[in-house]
Amino acid sequence: MDITETPGATALAHDFPFDPGYGYGLDRLLRVPAPPEPEGFEAYWRERYEAALAVDPAPELGALEEVRDGVRIHGVTFASVGGVRLGGWLALPEEGPAERGFVIGHGYGGRDRVGPDVPLPLPRSAAILPCVRGMGERGRVAGIPDVALRHVLEGIASRETYVVADCAADLWCAATALRALVPEVAERPLGYLGGSFGGGLGALALPWDARFGAARLTVPTFGNHPLRLTLACVGSGQSVRGYAARHPEVVEVLAYADAAIAARRIRVPVLVAAALFDPAVPPPGQFAVYNALGGPKELHVLTAGHFEHAGLAEETAALGGATTAFFERTLGA
Repeated sequence: MDITETPGATALAHDFPFDPGYGYGLDRLLRVPAPPEPEGFEAYWRERYEAALAVDPAPELGALEEVRDGVRIHGVTFASVGGVRLGGWLALPEEGPAERGFVIGHGYGGRDRVGPDVPLPLPRSAAILPCVRGMGERGRVAGIPDVALRHVLEGIASRETYVVADCAADLWCAATALRALVPEVAERPLGYLGGSFGGGLGALALPWDARFGAARLTVPTFGNHPLRLTLACVGSGQSVRGYAARHPEVVEVLAYADAAIAARRIRVPVLVAAALFDPAVPPPGQFAVYNALGGPKELHVLTAGHFEHAGLAEETAALGGATTAFFERTLGA
């Protein structure tokens, strides 16, 4: 275990009607556990993974859209489970073959451009940046809401229909598409990066997929749902809290989409960037994911997540440096 702390997270001025630090200091956060695993958790996820592997993503590379930071960026589309077709971007080295491959998830709200996910954490890399179902213009699917507050509730009445599990499957299908489009990375372990929604999805997807060799999860959501439901927040988490207050039986469904429970089964190295203050993804849930990890792990402590604050640019740069060093150690030649 390796922990990189911020220079010191002090109380941040805010106007939320609750404390986004929730009264937890770092020592207490490092003791937040994962909840018990529900019966059939492994079988549920392995069945979903096998179904995703059976999909032919039939990826199609689109036109060149941008060249920057040593990469060429193309549009891309691919098929996923349930007969849907999704879009996103493919980043390729500007010159020469790719040596490493990455799947890069996005936060709740989707992605309308590549943005700060490029430059990639390692040179001479290829990456697919998918839009999971319902999220962003390139992820639109009929019948699935494109607003986070509603998307997070789609199909939530049953573990078989919950959209979060299908979104994890979208990441598996994106990995298959990447390896088909960039065959030179197909025989090497992939890296995964995801923040917030993408961090939680990564934790749910990683335990079952041996194609991934390392991951960075930033302020990951979906950790320790029973605890999260007791903590006021904003955004998609509050939407789930409101639904659970009206339908308490949903706790049984959420257990199968708990990123901390899944993290117990992750064996590859993972760097978690978790925040001490976060109004959207309560820090105890983030740290529950880190604490539960079953393999080599590193913790990069952030002052805050989902919140603008002094020093944010410096912290972002420091995390970028830590990410490059992490993947050099774990995926390097």
